[in-house]
Amino acid sequence: MRRKAKIKAIVKPDKTYGSLKVSKFTNYIMKQGKKTIAKKIVYGAFDAIKEKTKTANPLEIFELALKNTAPTMEVRSRRVGGANYQVPVEVRPERRQALSIRWLVDAAAGKKGKPMAEKLADEIIAASKNEGEAVKKRENTHKMAEANKAFAHFAW
Repeated sequence: MRRKAKIKAIVKPDKTYGSLKVSKFTNYIMKQGKKTIAKKIVYGAFDAIKEKTKTANPLEIFELALKNTAPTMEVRSRRVGGANYQVPVEVRPERRQALSIRWLVDAAAGKKGKPMAEKLADEIIAASKNEGEAVKKRENTHKMAEANKAFAHFAW
């Protein structure tokens, strides 16, 4: 019997930009429930983006970065007749956004030597130009899906 479907928490849009994506991004950065620190990091990153790119709205660059890092295909492990196959499947929109945000945050956190807001700004700017660690991660995911296209008939 299947277990009960998880009730998803409703995320409210963030106050400054009025965007659901920004508030989800803040939640991904947050550690140990310290949301004010996470907000400082996100808004600091947005200010740095505004300064470095000389655009009025850093939200556009952020949205472009999310779009550029979102995967369309991924591989899922599937057991068929005693063997495990990496089966390529299409990524659901919610998971696509979650992966994109996670990869951006992980790529920024993996760097050293600068404050997190600055690292995050650099990674978002790089992703908006289709470069950087998060975009590389998406490319690798797509390559894996492409390489295992022969097992696509196991997806059901």
